[in-house]
Amino acid sequence: MTEPRLPARLGTVRVLDGGLATELEARGFDLSDRLWSARVLVEEPAAIEAIHRAYFAAGATVATTASYQATVPGFAAAGLDRAQALAAIARSVALARSARDAQRAAVPGPKDGQDLLVAGSVGPYGAMLADGSEYRGDYDPGEAVLREVHAPRMDALLEAGADLLALETIPTVREAEVLVRLVDERGASAWLSYQCRDGSTTAAGEPIEAALRVADGAPGIVAVGVNCTAPRHVPSLLARAATATALPRIAYPNGGDAWDPQARRWLAADAGGAFDPSTVAAWRDLGAAWLGGCCGTGPADIAHVRAAVDADDAVRGRA
Repeated sequence: MTEPRLPARLGTVRVLDGGLATELEARGFDLSDRLWSARVLVEEPAAIEAIHRAYFAAGATVATTASYQATVPGFAAAGLDRAQALAAIARSVALARSARDAQRAAVPGPKDGQDLLVAGSVGPYGAMLADGSEYRGDYDPGEAVLREVHAPRMDALLEAGADLLALETIPTVREAEVLVRLVDERGASAWLSYQCRDGSTTAAGEPIEAALRVADGAPGIVAVGVNCTAPRHVPSLLARAATATALPRIAYPNGGDAWDPQARRWLAADAGGAFDPSTVAAWRDLGAAWLGGCCGTGPADIAHVRAAVDADDAVRGRA
């Protein structure tokens, strides 16, 4: 496996992509199905690749695959057998890699010494339940079940050529522990990011400091932090992270809205806490080395994050 390249020099950050499902909806796709964006992965894969290309063109250096909601049990409930499910998960990597190839052809040479990465998305068990559980963390099927759901997807993503895994929107310490062990067993690389309910705790109400320490001593974890969390909570979470771990931090918040599991859509929650690219870029001063967006953000937002990071790099380079 290719070792993910961290920021090329002290002070620079990796710019991640933004919300894939958000952009699919913006392009007219109905994601009310239980499979969410994974349905499009099966039925209209070209749309997924087009969005990866849009994010690369916007300045992202990481494409996160459309496998967040893609699991063998989840696909089975939609009528796909195991082989078809694993093929769809592998396809998510192929689409991101194809978009990367196109970007490399269009713009030769790495951005700030950073090659373009493909991160295989590993969403939480709660995402498969399609009831908003990943925003509550009120489930615990046991380690055996978590392994049964996560391991096949992780293997398919890695075998298809993902550079690293994105263990993302994880709501509980217990699920993170299983995921980190699975990464270690495979000798893979990954980042670990939690969904948080406020500025100090995970979705399940556990202290973020304890949650982040799950990655201590795990050689494959390249960054830890938070995602799909309201932007207003991130500064406090990053400050707490600095007291808990020496690992690079990652932060890619949502647009500031709240998920309604019954309506299966985002609802405006805090007009004063919306995603602001300049603010996101400034989180590098709180130790964040990987920055981007999640649900509710699109290529335009990532382009603004990229511009803010580049402008800050220029200022730092002159200092």
